[in-house]
Amino acid sequence: MTGRRGTRRGLRSEQAVYSTIVDPQTVLAHLADPTWVVIDCRNDLFHPESGAQAYERAHLPGAFHASLEEDLSGVKTGRNGRHPMPDPAAFARFLNEIGVGEQTQIVAYDAGGDAYAARLWFLAHWIGHAAAAVLDGGFSGWTAAGYATTSEPPARQPASEARTVRLRHESTIGVEDVLAGLGSARHLVLDARSPDRFAGQNETLDPVAGHIPGAVNRFSKENYDERGRMKSPERLRAEFAAAGVTTPEQVVHQCGSGVSACVNLLAMSYAGMAGSRLYPGSWSEWIADPSRPVAGG
Repeated sequence: MTGRRGTRRGLRSEQAVYSTIVDPQTVLAHLADPTWVVIDCRNDLFHPESGAQAYERAHLPGAFHASLEEDLSGVKTGRNGRHPMPDPAAFARFLNEIGVGEQTQIVAYDAGGDAYAARLWFLAHWIGHAAAAVLDGGFSGWTAAGYATTSEPPARQPASEARTVRLRHESTIGVEDVLAGLGSARHLVLDARSPDRFAGQNETLDPVAGHIPGAVNRFSKENYDERGRMKSPERLRAEFAAAGVTTPEQVVHQCGSGVSACVNLLAMSYAGMAGSRLYPGSWSEWIADPSRPVAGG
């Protein structure tokens, strides 16, 4: 995919579109490119303020900050999970305000080997913005390469045109459809939480422990190597096949609140296994209704 050459932010020169993973060297070469926007998504679920604090201390030059709670999540009702999907128009406005136009290349990063950049990546694709990728290795990979950081916030320059929302409804699935598919070959539910939480042990985030009956555990961090970089597409394909994935369209990704599940979805897309879906409400929505079944062990 290519775009038209332009000088204003939001118009891209004719060059490759990065839609899954982008390496640090490529991002370094485009730091001054007005058609690229870099977004810092670092966060800690137990300390939500830590992401903004880390950003203030040091971030990639020109990078903007995205808050999981404020920018990458919507309004909680008590029954729609801990991190419900944001309003599509509100998320599009957030992107517009930091300079993302129709053809802007988005690069999201987190600490490295984490889940928050994948969440922004998913949301961008969800509203129809294909040119969105995750920085391989994240902030730790960037600094390990010896690349510069700064504590100076960039000047905001909104995109010259409003971001159009072309919502990809097929990329998500609701709780009722997940419930209806239990016990059948209709869905393969992949749970991205850690193995102990999947087994109903050491639950510290949600009031009920366990997992959706029939779900298979695929810990989100298994997609990264020891450096916090995404494993090769070949290795990922083999591992997802070992988890029982035969048809990507059959796969439903979930986790605790629809964040780390995005890593499994990103990894499958990077491995050429596009077409799987996210259950945004995930475990924290599932258990909000006590009539829904729960498995453990």
